[in-house]
Amino acid sequence: MSTRIPLPYSPKVLKYFRNPKNMGAMSDPTVVSTAGSPACGDMIRLYLKIRSEGEDDVIEDIRFESYGCAANIAAASVLTELVKGKPLRDAWNVTWKRVSDELGGLPAIKYHCSILAVGALKRAIRSYYRDRPKPKWLPEELTVEERQTMEEEAILERIYGLGPNTT
Repeated sequence: MSTRIPLPYSPKVLKYFRNPKNMGAMSDPTVVSTAGSPACGDMIRLYLKIRSEGEDDVIEDIRFESYGCAANIAAASVLTELVKGKPLRDAWNVTWKRVSDELGGLPAIKYHCSILAVGALKRAIRSYYRDRPKPKWLPEELTVEERQTMEEEAILERIYGLGPNTT
């Protein structure tokens, strides 16, 4: 008999876990980004296809691979739906709290899943502008999600002796 208590996931978390949207690798992405670590069981890889549309760079397509729990899969899935078709500037402003709220809330112990999803997105956007003119709206300093993602990866590196998962 298991001594584990099931987590109180919302119906939306379970819906996205059972039927994730935009899941799977992309064959011709413009940029790929990873956040998390397989050591802890939560890792998200995002594939973005970006096109220029006038003054904006727009997420034409976005897909994800997730190695983790129901909350991890659901957070990555709902994030893709929030930003697909949006300019990078709008996608940049999506927060981990918004992802959690879109899922009907996450248990506190699973907040890191929405943080990882948004952290991977912000890494992808920064990576896209690495060799392009950086827009004024992209801050020099790291966001909360970026810092928290890096901190989690650093802790895992110390515990498991693994390198960071940044691509």
